[in-house]
Amino acid sequence: MESFETFEHDVLVIGAGGAGLRAAISVLEAGLSCGIVCKSLLGKAHTVMAEGGAAAALGNMGEPDSWEVHFRDTMIGGQFLANPRTVEIFAKEAPERVLELEQYGAVFDRTPEGLISERPFGGHTYRRLNHVGDRTGLELIRTLQDKVVSLNPTVYMETTITRLIKEGDRVVGAFGYRRGSGRFVAFRAKAVVLATGGWGRMYKYTSNSWESTGDGAMLAYEAGAALQDMEMVQFHPTGMIWPPGVRGLLVTEGVRGDGGVLRNNRGERFMFNPEYMPDNYKGKFAETEEEAAKWLDDKKNYRRPPELLPRDVVSRAIYKEVLAGRGSEHGGVYLDITHRGADFIKRRLPSMYEQFMALGEVDITKQPMEVYPTIHYTMGGIRAEPETCATTVPGLFAAGECSAGLHGANRLGGNSLTDILVFGKRAGEGAAAYAKTASFAPLDQAQIEAEAAILLDPFTNTGRESPYEITRELQEAMQEGAMIARTEEGLTACL
Repeated sequence: MESFETFEHDVLVIGAGGAGLRAAISVLEAGLSCGIVCKSLLGKAHTVMAEGGAAAALGNMGEPDSWEVHFRDTMIGGQFLANPRTVEIFAKEAPERVLELEQYGAVFDRTPEGLISERPFGGHTYRRLNHVGDRTGLELIRTLQDKVVSLNPTVYMETTITRLIKEGDRVVGAFGYRRGSGRFVAFRAKAVVLATGGWGRMYKYTSNSWESTGDGAMLAYEAGAALQDMEMVQFHPTGMIWPPGVRGLLVTEGVRGDGGVLRNNRGERFMFNPEYMPDNYKGKFAETEEEAAKWLDDKKNYRRPPELLPRDVVSRAIYKEVLAGRGSEHGGVYLDITHRGADFIKRRLPSMYEQFMALGEVDITKQPMEVYPTIHYTMGGIRAEPETCATTVPGLFAAGECSAGLHGANRLGGNSLTDILVFGKRAGEGAAAYAKTASFAPLDQAQIEAEAAILLDPFTNTGRESPYEITRELQEAMQEGAMIARTEEGLTACL
């Protein structure tokens, strides 16, 4: 095989979204060398698409919020399938990580008193999403990128890792290729952190960017690491549905948090239908439109509207409305925030206003949006213990969406941005501590040659089937057989 470059770092971080950048900061602050590998350009990770905010119980809105309430909300939202210790660490450390981000230079929206502003979101008892308009993910990445660059890491942009290299049971490096040149590249490391995000691109319609193809779960699985909860995929209730070219693009939950209402083609606010209210949320949400309207101005004394139930609940309700023939013109439902006024909408939801004007020629200050559930997040992934984010394979750590344990069967909105801060930090610290006691190992040439042969095979294969066509067929199969309502027949056909 052709020659290739080999680079050496104490810790190799694969993925440059929020979790990867926060892990790299911990490694560099520990005085170790750190290589960061990203499939696209630095600063272009899928994290920038996050809009609503980072959930942390700062208690800035005059409500009795605490880490204990955040813990309870997260466990209930995940149907009690989350790891309680993981959730405890997350809820306790979330406020510190958000304030740390502010110290790094993040510019959050403010209350009249000058505190970080917190907005309401589905499944959260109190307002706790610390936000930057509806562009929180973009600000988070800007801030972390500035911080990590100041610590002088080595960044390998437009590089795809296709295999982890092992010596015995231990991960000692990685192998892949440069996307620009197609040339192979190898990395030798004492520890590896996977922070590669989810796999929403397995579906035809998704809010995820092109990078979200499940690389981390694949790399970990092939290296022998345990995975868990792989069936747990989140459908965000509000994705764009029209025009077809932008179907699946995210419509932030912040629209509903700021007063947006869901209606069917009869004009009914169907979330008030008692059949959509789970038993464990009964009595906690407004039961009339009048009470919901009062909540907008007096959140202490009135219950929040049912549009702010957890995402899985709202997604199922929309699915059932459309299935019953009560959907919108293009097969979704209507999300209406016009009653809040143009000035409010443009100030609180600037990205949403611009998104619908540019992509759908819809002025959301004057007319409702059409929305339908879109593949948004994968709760399952690589099993990582909560203290250090170590996987079941020595030398391998995982954080962020590619890992599992925090969200259970459903993620509450806003928990992901804090997740990547809390466990990105812990993964970096865990990997750094491991690297300080480990040594470099030679990269097994047989493993490298085997992977290179797989990567080169399409160039010599005489088959006529297009890989792009195979990808499209797989995405359509997942879209049809593994959506919100799953049946044995549908899953069998998908397989």
